[in-house]
Amino acid sequence: MLDVEHFDLIVIGSGPAGEKGAAQAAYFGKKVAIIEKAPAVGGAGVHTGTLPSKTLREAALYLTGFRKRELYGMTLDLDRRASLRRLMGRLNAVTGEQVEQISRNLDRHDVTLVHGAASFVSPHEVTVHDARHPGQPERRLTAGVFLIATGSSPLRPAGVPFEDRDVEDSDTILELDRIPESLAVVGGGVIGCEYACIFGALGARITIIEGRPALMRFLDQEMSDALSSILECDGHQVRLGDAVQQITRVPGGPLKLALKSGAELLVDKVLYSAGRAGNTSGLALDRAGVTTDEKGRLLVNAQFQTSTPHIYGAGDVIGSPALASVSMEQARVAMCHAFEIDYKTRVAAITPFGIYTIPEISMVGSTEEELTGRGVAFEVGRARYENNARGQITGERDGILKLVFEVPSRKLLGVHIIGDHATELIHVGQMAMTAGATIDVFIQAVFNFPTLSELYKYAAYDGLGRLARRS
Repeated sequence: MLDVEHFDLIVIGSGPAGEKGAAQAAYFGKKVAIIEKAPAVGGAGVHTGTLPSKTLREAALYLTGFRKRELYGMTLDLDRRASLRRLMGRLNAVTGEQVEQISRNLDRHDVTLVHGAASFVSPHEVTVHDARHPGQPERRLTAGVFLIATGSSPLRPAGVPFEDRDVEDSDTILELDRIPESLAVVGGGVIGCEYACIFGALGARITIIEGRPALMRFLDQEMSDALSSILECDGHQVRLGDAVQQITRVPGGPLKLALKSGAELLVDKVLYSAGRAGNTSGLALDRAGVTTDEKGRLLVNAQFQTSTPHIYGAGDVIGSPALASVSMEQARVAMCHAFEIDYKTRVAAITPFGIYTIPEISMVGSTEEELTGRGVAFEVGRARYENNARGQITGERDGILKLVFEVPSRKLLGVHIIGDHATELIHVGQMAMTAGATIDVFIQAVFNFPTLSELYKYAAYDGLGRLARRS
């Protein structure tokens, strides 16, 4: 009979949600264990998702001088294999630093780390099997509260030949053997667009194939259209309203894609980015009374409780918005609810999206299309990077900052940015919206000069000018 180890909280998964949920409970004196089946902590956020793609992006921009080539009349011929080694070297360095940082955080909070795959025996008990050590007996752990934060994995549609060495998903794309000459990206969501831009910066010819009428449909239409236009101006293709019907290998040659439109493409590599599924298989959730949807995602209530109230879910495993920043907050809120800690009772209503395409895109609040659908009277104000002194210095010409505000109150309802440092700039608008401010706050504010932040003032001037002309 195995000895049973008891904890106040058992967390399954050590990604952003799992780590922060464990630390939150431990901070308030709870005895916590975190179970991780991978060799190192960090989850997809560190090893295959958030940080790897962003690290590759920055490394690609640095290695290629992408932002400065036109500004200084530079040309650059990449050694594709040597450059790939540098890219992956930087990625491995950042990953190692993050693993160490997360490990230190768990140690500092006295969280017990248990390696292996968890499986529920009953609603209050799990067994943990460590496949890396076949002779090691399973561990039995019990707890009053559980947090499932196992993340998600790429969906692999039937009929796609993933057995081919050049057909990748968003996890295997990180195991590259070379920088491709040409890449077809199937799926125009966030992950597909981010990787398309990274490999475009590295010199690959990109074709994005998206069945819907726009890239990243949740974006403000103007931002989505701007990204498509930028990609096409850089010599890439964006095929909207199209789909891949078949992928075959030309004998001894490239991959051939037959499209619904009748077109055919020949490419070195294909990246399939067709959505994600919750990592819940193997957990034996039925033994705990926990239900999932058809994609294996946990169904939770406003407090992040599953169908078994003492078992919570947070992060990508519960679906949208599947942002690392929001996942952390979900886990903190869930654990405060579980242990009746009056510290953090809800996730903030206003949260930003950051998309690390080239250029970056970020948004907070409502889009024009949403407000039109709801019948809300609004106006917009825009400022362009090409008219901003800092944008002129850095050579950023394509960027736009757009304010959406209510009429007649002038209350700020949304901010949408495409351009350099968009994911940083968005927080100025986010805090103004959190305070319930009108766009007049930007008129009255003093911004450093020359800075991109000054775009807010001139977007507000533009918006007020539009409003005056309407009157």
